[in-house]
Order: sequence, then C-alpha cells, then structure tokens
Amino acid sequence: MGSHSDWETMRHAVDILKNFKVPHEVKAISAHRALGLLQQYVSSAEKQGVEVMIAGAGGAAHLAGVIASHTTLPVIGVPIHTKSLGGMDSLLSTVQMPGGVPVATMAIGETGARNAGIFALEMLGISDKTIGARLRRYKKGLVRSVKEKDNKYRKRGI
Repeated sequence: MGSHSDWETMRHAVDILKNFKVPHEVKAISAHRALGLLQQYVSSAEKQGVEVMIAGAGGAAHLAGVIASHTTLPVIGVPIHTKSLGGMDSLLSTVQMPGGVPVATMAIGETGARNAGIFALEMLGISDKTIGARLRRYKKGLVRSVKEKDNKYRKRGI
C-alpha cells in the first residue's frame, strides 16, 4: 500500500489470500515519501520468494508503476477511492503506464482489491495445483450463487 490509510480497501485483497491459505505480507511504503525503501524492498522481493505483487494507492497513484519498473514480477494495481476525484485520479495514474512497464489494473476500490487477490491466485494457480483446485471450487460456487438467486427471483415472478 502507498499509505496505511489504504488498508480499508486493501484488506479485501488480503482476505481473499487468507481464505485461500496463501502466504502473503502487507507493507505500507510510499513511492513518493520513501522511494529508496520501496526500491530496496522490491529489488529483494523475488529472492524472498515473492511471486506476484499487488499495489494499492490513491491520488497520484504511482506505487504500482514504480514497483513494475524495478521488477520482472507481475504487478497488479488497485486504484484507491479518493475524496477529491472519486478514484479516477488513482485509476489513471495506475493504468496509464508507458510501454514496457505493464501493470494489470483492477477496478477502483473494494471490488478492485478483491479482484486483485483473485487475479493473483489465478497467476499462482498456473503452477500451484492446490491453488488452482481451490479456485475452480470458488468459481463453481459463484455459479451456484447466481443460479440460486435466479431461482429465488423466478419463484417471486421477477
């Protein structure tokens, strides 16, 4: 996260990872206020066993891009909702990356954080069959949920 204030959004990504029993760590390191610390962390992440990074930041949300510029690991950006522009500033700062520095950008806010967690699991699930199997069950559960809601509304005549 770019700041501790981003936790209320980013905890939703962490919840997904916890539910899937995936080891993870949470850090708050600003790309603007602590660039050296961020560079140091990112440059050692792969050696520490990190396989994918999720970066959530608001406002001038350069965190994901700075991370992506210092690693070959996949980076997922989560734009945080802001009071001034509703998160559009965060979205544009995250998604508008120059060629060669990709960031997979999710939706603004809580939904984006959840999807970032799931997208990270999808990447990890390619080589980790346990995660892949859990994801298949999760997605089947989503389908069941939709069918159950549809049946509920049909019974009501809606």
